[in-house]
Amino acid sequence: MNLSRTSLILVISLCATLSACATVQLGRQFDLDAFASKVERGVTTQAQVRQWLGAPKGTGTVVNTNGETYQEWTYFYGYGKMGNMSHAEMKILQIKFDQQGVVRGYNYSMQAKQPAD
Repeated sequence: MNLSRTSLILVISLCATLSACATVQLGRQFDLDAFASKVERGVTTQAQVRQWLGAPKGTGTVVNTNGETYQEWTYFYGYGKMGNMSHAEMKILQIKFDQQGVVRGYNYSMQAKQPAD
């Protein structure tokens, strides 16, 4: 394919414009209310959480100030349009498990999608 300089500039401009409007999704959507209605601290296991939410997007270790260590699983979901991320939605769920693989607690944070201007 042989493009003239003007055609090439138009194609590049069009690609840039389209990519600026592209929708971006990170992670996988999850329902916090459904999770919260099922999870029971001190009872729910890693296998149950994996069945409800799938594999975690990240894992790590948490060390409390008293020296207790926990395994932490992280789930996240982000959705927004490139070029206007002020209207993006972001959710993060972090679940702490004890050494036996039982839920000890969880943290949830969210940046709500802002209404369009």
